[in-house]
Amino acid sequence: MQKGSQKILREGGQQPLEEMETLVFLFSFSALGVLYAMNTTPEFQEPYVILEIGVAVLVIVFLFYYLITRGNPPKDFLFFVFAEFCFTCVIDLTSALEYDGIISGFMDFYQKTGEPYLGTAYAIMMCYWDGIAHFILYLMMISRITDRRAYRTLGLFWAGSLCANMSVFITGIVAGKYGSEIRPAFWLNFLFLLMPVLGAVTLFTRPKDRPLIGGYNAQNAQTMKLIWRPLDLILVVLLLAAMAFTILRGLVALDSPLEACSIYLSQYEPYLKDPVGYPKVMMLHLLFYGLPLLGAFVYGLLKPGCTWMSDWTTFFAGAIIQCQWSHIGGSLHPRTTTPFRIPNDVFWTVLGANLLYAAVPVMVAVRVHSNPYFFLKIAPFPGQTGLPNSEEKDTKYKEK
Repeated sequence: MQKGSQKILREGGQQPLEEMETLVFLFSFSALGVLYAMNTTPEFQEPYVILEIGVAVLVIVFLFYYLITRGNPPKDFLFFVFAEFCFTCVIDLTSALEYDGIISGFMDFYQKTGEPYLGTAYAIMMCYWDGIAHFILYLMMISRITDRRAYRTLGLFWAGSLCANMSVFITGIVAGKYGSEIRPAFWLNFLFLLMPVLGAVTLFTRPKDRPLIGGYNAQNAQTMKLIWRPLDLILVVLLLAAMAFTILRGLVALDSPLEACSIYLSQYEPYLKDPVGYPKVMMLHLLFYGLPLLGAFVYGLLKPGCTWMSDWTTFFAGAIIQCQWSHIGGSLHPRTTTPFRIPNDVFWTVLGANLLYAAVPVMVAVRVHSNPYFFLKIAPFPGQTGLPNSEEKDTKYKEK
């Protein structure tokens, strides 16, 4: 019956959902044609015309996917968000490659009259992340949607990554040296901030892919003190160190007169004062939003039954990896002037500290998802009169 319905869809000119991720991948590269046409047509290079064409292209891409799925519409509206953003991922990757001199002939006009701040080291690394990491995530989530499989964990990772990406990017533009060079195309960025926020709210409120109630296994795991959970103990220590690192760099961004801040800025990470503004904005984001989450994760590793840990560790892991990728890459990129690069004598120390800082939330998220019993509520399973008294009688934990 399923094969028959797919055949009807093909004969009727509709795209079978099972092949949709391939179509999305291929169609996304039509963005290169749009960029080339705009780059070779002077009339398309005026600031307001760029904005109008940008809006028109986004509408056309949405209508394209809406029409080809009309006969077998996806059950999840985020499908259209992911498909649309695949198209823009190719644009971002093209921008990064052209700024780095790897390709040419596509984005010259946009560098001048579109968004000149995309030529900063931080923005180039951000575009690489969007054009590669986010593109892969979108295709994976589209594949799961079309196969009617859960993608909530992947979705939360994406939402954290893109929320961090766009909140730092937009704020950095306004607060940095490019604040006086805002062109009409700037306003398109708010769509890419609104959609991950909407996606995050949608995914957080959906039922979890994993159970929230545990029996024997959860009860056994939650009776163990932290000292008998060496992995959790190490993670708590690393989280506390990450909190201290966050406070130090946040105070540096706030121009604290403390001697430790002055030494760190001048001898370790002068990039924090790069006038483009992105590093400073990122440190403030981490201080005011990341620091409370790091503290909450310490609590979650100490207090049994924190069911929220699986969602928030995934969300924050996506955010911190994106931030640190752009931050580390930006500080090492040739477009960052020499005074703001990491000094040679502390290069490996600073690089190692930044890599570890990115890895800690990821390790916490992996710990929570790989062995979740400590974070479940303890209660009898449906049909049971009490907790199981042995592992064999417990309901096994299974990931959907």
